[in-house]
Amino acid sequence: MTERKAAVLVAGSWGTALASVLADNGYDVALWTRNEAQADEINTRRTNGRYLKDAELPANIAATTDMAQAVGGAELVLFVAPSAAMRDVAKQAAPHLRGDAVVAHATKGFESGTFKRMTTVLAEELKTDVGRLVVLSGPSHAEEVVRRLPTTVVVASASLDAAEFVQDAFITPHFRVYTNRDVVGVEVAGAIKNIIALGAGLSDGLGFGDNAKAALLTRGLAEISRLGIAMGANPLTFAGLAGVGDLVVTCTSRHSRNWRAGAMLAEGTSLDDVLSRMGMVVEGVRTTSVAREIAQQYGVEMPITEQLFQVLFARKPARDAVETLMGRGRTHETEESAGI
Repeated sequence: MTERKAAVLVAGSWGTALASVLADNGYDVALWTRNEAQADEINTRRTNGRYLKDAELPANIAATTDMAQAVGGAELVLFVAPSAAMRDVAKQAAPHLRGDAVVAHATKGFESGTFKRMTTVLAEELKTDVGRLVVLSGPSHAEEVVRRLPTTVVVASASLDAAEFVQDAFITPHFRVYTNRDVVGVEVAGAIKNIIALGAGLSDGLGFGDNAKAALLTRGLAEISRLGIAMGANPLTFAGLAGVGDLVVTCTSRHSRNWRAGAMLAEGTSLDDVLSRMGMVVEGVRTTSVAREIAQQYGVEMPITEQLFQVLFARKPARDAVETLMGRGRTHETEESAGI
């Protein structure tokens, strides 16, 4: 049997969980990390305790801090670096990438400063056709994926061949994968839902109840859709796994670090302390600032995002932000959702 090698960059919770799926599917997986101690733990104890407590990793995952060793010869390279680190990681990987390798990413966010989506960042640094890149997204907590609990995601690419290659690489009896051609919609939905999840955590932490959270999710989906459509997305994407599916799971689960961050802010914890105590990247915080700028660029109204920005970065009390949202002028639901 021919050896199949995949590389996963980096070894956070989501990268490790996806490496486990690939390993279950028969790939020899090189899991890259900057941390020697973490690599040693994965290779000797088959655990990644900081990110996935109590999970035992498959034997065909080998962690390394050597980028050339990780990427060299891999037929599939999956980037799962935080959005802030994506360009740097891609730059390091580029010289070692096989010419015919399929490249995918599973990061939910935009690049600060440039406001670029992750496929654009990867295409620039890897000097490759953006149409060949694949994005993996959907309602999926790493803690459940690594335990092989039933999970369904979507992979999107302008290239159906590339999307189906990644689909085949990941699909297992526990991990179902659909394909989609709407890269913009899938990336926008994955990024913006983290903002709404912060709001859901705030709402729950303030004891506002199920009615408020249902409204937040519904109006949050309207904001995601408005921005995505303005950026060229297919509206139907937001009714699927990458849209409403990911929004629901991220806003209703304690596995969600964005939800937890919002709940901690509601308790009066400062943003700096929240980020310090989380110990992992909370993409929704950065994305709130970036999405606000993108919305202004496209002339799209995003009131939830605006109020979360005020809470996060202008120290507006969360209760005051909710009052601002509830006090907005009258409008028509369907017209506003469509961006009219």
